[in-house]
Amino acid sequence: MSKLITCSICNIKENKMVTDLVSGEIVCSNCGTVAIDGIEENGKEWRNFNDPETDKSRIGMPFSLAVHDMNLSTMIGKTNKDSTGQFIDSGMQARMNRLRIWDSRTLFRDSTSRNFTTAFMLLDKLKDKLGLTPSVVEKTAYTYRKVQEDGLIRGRTIGAGLVACLYISCRELGVSRTIDELAEASNISRKAIAKIYRDIVFHLGRKIPEINCFQCIEKIANKMQLSERTTRHARDLMKKALKLEFSAGKDPMGFAGAVLYVSLQMEGKTVRQVDIADAAGVTEVTIRNRAMDLKNRLHLI
Repeated sequence: MSKLITCSICNIKENKMVTDLVSGEIVCSNCGTVAIDGIEENGKEWRNFNDPETDKSRIGMPFSLAVHDMNLSTMIGKTNKDSTGQFIDSGMQARMNRLRIWDSRTLFRDSTSRNFTTAFMLLDKLKDKLGLTPSVVEKTAYTYRKVQEDGLIRGRTIGAGLVACLYISCRELGVSRTIDELAEASNISRKAIAKIYRDIVFHLGRKIPEINCFQCIEKIANKMQLSERTTRHARDLMKKALKLEFSAGKDPMGFAGAVLYVSLQMEGKTVRQVDIADAAGVTEVTIRNRAMDLKNRLHLI
């Protein structure tokens, strides 16, 4: 709990105090007494030693787990100037070029750094391809670092391990991404991703939340450009189906597609099973079987 700032002379409360950001002091507005000096600056650190007056670019990249060195390492600049701004001689330039080469080599001196570099390059590509949020990316990098530290990546492909960590992060953060979509985007087999996914969940003891069926309905409806009325009707039908607890063990996307298919039939609209199946990423047989099971359980036929 923060301490209440009062003036020691006239006992004026904090709402009557004036903060001087230039000198870093909190001053009483009544008598001018300095209550606190040397306060912390919580704003951004705008610093550029080359051109501090006009250039407001921030020095250094922000801290990120999705970079192999977390943006904490330094590098030798490419400007061949000394501290006074004068150009250095040719002999010193050759020496500095050699130092730059060795400096770049030391960034990837061990296998762990090279592993993180390969993994996070793939993560950056998937971020752009799938439109992932920064929170999903950071959580994926955190999970992958733990998996790499425990040695679960050894003997497996780096890409499959990273995509498995990405799938875990999507499930935990409630992002509607199926393992088939991640496999297609990363060009890695679903079987390899699913195998290491099970190993990671068992090793880390993670409790992965269930897939939200309502998000699956929204996803399929958006792909098929269905009306809001149809989507709302399908959500009500899904609530009735979940209360009967017969959706356990079934593919959530296939079950959501069947609910949408039955909802469209109840509204008197004609839609092909193949269209629903393509939007849900399942087969027509799955849609047909789930729809018949749903109608029998809810007594719709």
